[in-house]
Amino acid sequence: MADTLLPLPPVDSRAAFQAAVAQAPALAAAAGVRRLRWVDADFADWPLDDEGLLQGLGRWLRLPQRELLLLGADFETVAQRRPRFMAWYRDRTHAVHAWTPLAAEDRELPTLLLIDGAAALQVFDRRHWRARWGAGAAEVQPWGHQIDALLQRCAPALAATTLGL
Repeated sequence: MADTLLPLPPVDSRAAFQAAVAQAPALAAAAGVRRLRWVDADFADWPLDDEGLLQGLGRWLRLPQRELLLLGADFETVAQRRPRFMAWYRDRTHAVHAWTPLAAEDRELPTLLLIDGAAALQVFDRRHWRARWGAGAAEVQPWGHQIDALLQRCAPALAATTLGL
């Protein structure tokens, strides 16, 4: 599965990271991956309002049994500053799930894009936007296990609508 994704583009800038995020749905479709898991403290630097990304995610989510899982410590930035994403999200809450850790010690999250079973992109230097791709089960599975363990201590987040009086 990982062989279909190689070579993965280098990520050494914010623009390269955002391009990798935008490319993730196409990579997931090419690899036949059913779940994307994205992890970040607040997703402030992710291109969630990018029309190309939303179209790519929409095409990928129309395939059977697809899920986008967002794991973040704070979704206020997304809710307040990403109106295009929020409108898109409202129509897809059946396949897009947002979670936040319950415990304060779990809120220090890595910046991670996980294409289940195929590839993972970990940003290890947010100041200079340096990141490393990992491909194949040996490099990707540990991240999946770590996220799964953390999700057991999480609660749903990012309401699709807000109730007001």
